[in-house]
Amino acid sequence: MERKEYSAGMVKLSFWFAEFRKVIQLLSSGKTLPEIKKLNVEENIFLAPTQARAIQIFNTVSTRVKSLNPSFYTLFEQSNISNQKVIALIAVMQSDSLFFDFVYEVYREKLIIGVDELTDSDLGVFFKNKQLQSEKVAKWTDYTLKRLGTCYKTMFMEAGLIDRETGSRKILKPIIDNALEDCLKANGMETILRALTGVR
Repeated sequence: MERKEYSAGMVKLSFWFAEFRKVIQLLSSGKTLPEIKKLNVEENIFLAPTQARAIQIFNTVSTRVKSLNPSFYTLFEQSNISNQKVIALIAVMQSDSLFFDFVYEVYREKLIIGVDELTDSDLGVFFKNKQLQSEKVAKWTDYTLKRLGTCYKTMFMEAGLIDRETGSRKILKPIIDNALEDCLKANGMETILRALTGVR
């Protein structure tokens, strides 16, 4: 996985699962990303409220799609919805190093030790550690970190990895089918597989 510089840009982004699926479907039907970009501007294929938002959605989703080997596109089309959501989450992990670290260092650890709840203090400890490791993260305000934490929880919820209950967030371990596991291994992405399945 290509490590990118830590970014708080995710505070402005969403999981955008339906949009991710739409781009994969269009690619599978023979369209190219430049053609999809043009289609987005001309026909508002994501039904965005403004053109600026439509462009932002395309830029984000296309970055996520490009972070995956094309073998994932075919697999995505053949997968059930829960595995499609996991593939979309994998694309987020591939394109955002800080989010990847959160899944690997916090979510994976919870699965390993058998703790089935994600708390606000888990996020707080994670960001504090990152502030010690990175000068860039150290400069972010508490407000930015709080928004980023909220964003991470939303990503998890929309991907089906946490079940929100009153006052707590129950962790759900994804059921990754064999085809997705094989695809991850074939693309040298065992670290992501370990992060999502709680393996040391």
